[in-house]
Amino acid sequence: MSTVVVVDYGMGNLRSVAKAIEHVAPEAAVRVSSDAAEIAAADRVVVPGQGAMPDCMRELAGRGLREAVVRAAAEKPFLGICVGLQMLFGHAEEGDVMGLEILPGRVPRFPEAAMKSADGSRLKVPHMGWNRVHQAEAHPLWQGIADDTRFYFVHSYYVEPRDPGLIAGSTHYGIPFTSAVARDNIFAVQFHPEKSAQAGLHLLGNFMRWNP
Repeated sequence: MSTVVVVDYGMGNLRSVAKAIEHVAPEAAVRVSSDAAEIAAADRVVVPGQGAMPDCMRELAGRGLREAVVRAAAEKPFLGICVGLQMLFGHAEEGDVMGLEILPGRVPRFPEAAMKSADGSRLKVPHMGWNRVHQAEAHPLWQGIADDTRFYFVHSYYVEPRDPGLIAGSTHYGIPFTSAVARDNIFAVQFHPEKSAQAGLHLLGNFMRWNP
């Protein structure tokens, strides 16, 4: 039986992520865990997250999970969601903190001056609601999901990869920004698949079948 651990570091919509995975993969053993040994033993790892990056990084370290997450990102199918994407990168403007530096790049805030829609009206930050994701490249996690499908977002910061080859999806909100990245066994998204209706469930199902 395949086991997947949703990493519990005190931040994020953990139960709804776990329930969504249970729905698409009823044969899998889905656990929400803050146990580093359980994370190490899992076949797949999901790191969700919401809230402020400094709090997330502090909780991850304080619970002794930093190394377990870094190791999981190096060794097994890994899905990052929202802050779980952002923490893979380096410097974050929010709180002036460093992420895990697994992927090269930074995490800036949406620039106020650019927050205007096509008709000139002001766009609110955080970016909250449904928006299209343009698939930059074919990937097993996009299988069966039409390009420019809408997913649900809640965020004020976004990732800016230094390597364009990492970009798996992009979205426009005042500016074009990276909304999905992929490298080897890592796939991570800025949106919330667990809140994104059928398209989000489909992506989670693809993750559970993915063998990078």
